[in-house]
Amino acid sequence: MKFHKFISYIFHPIIIPIVSSILFFIIIPNHIPKEFSYRVLGLVFAMTYLVPILLLIFLKKVKLIDSYHLISINERKFPILFFTILFFLIGKFLLKTNAIDLLSYSFFGCSLALSLVYILFYAKIKTSLHTMAIAGLIGFIMVLSFHYKFNLQLLLVLLFLVFGGVATSRLKLKAHTLTEVVLGFFLGFFPQVIIYLYYTFNNSGL
Repeated sequence: MKFHKFISYIFHPIIIPIVSSILFFIIIPNHIPKEFSYRVLGLVFAMTYLVPILLLIFLKKVKLIDSYHLISINERKFPILFFTILFFLIGKFLLKTNAIDLLSYSFFGCSLALSLVYILFYAKIKTSLHTMAIAGLIGFIMVLSFHYKFNLQLLLVLLFLVFGGVATSRLKLKAHTLTEVVLGFFLGFFPQVIIYLYYTFNNSGL
């Protein structure tokens, strides 16, 4: 069980946005100034890692949540709504730079995924945020591979192995059912592709 807890912690959803952003700047053609890249990474780290941690500490202090693990649907509602809006605003901000559109699309995809998670709460359906986060990263890397015509198969194979490890760990820890784990994959992966296709279609002038 300790191994599965370790996997759940090391691949926690909170680290995926900064990991996605770092991979983005590593993978894309080298035409963006490093200083600009560092500023974006600093912003992403602060807004998607530090702010969520402070929010959860505050929510626990005022007893709006019982656990940082957000086990129940009621505990998840406000944080998920908060992160949905936060990711959308980050995407809007990054889009205005006119330099990192694909990264901004990724944040829009995350916002869409979280909004779907929130909607499902009303049907009493919980989603694995761990598998959703890894699946979102897989979708994002596939988008980058397609857009830039890069062969990123090795990275994708590695990410699918990570997904398998995370999914297994969540099941072994009885944190989620198989349905919730599989749902996490679909809700994480497809919004990345949908948002990319939406903006690509609109920007093509068709």
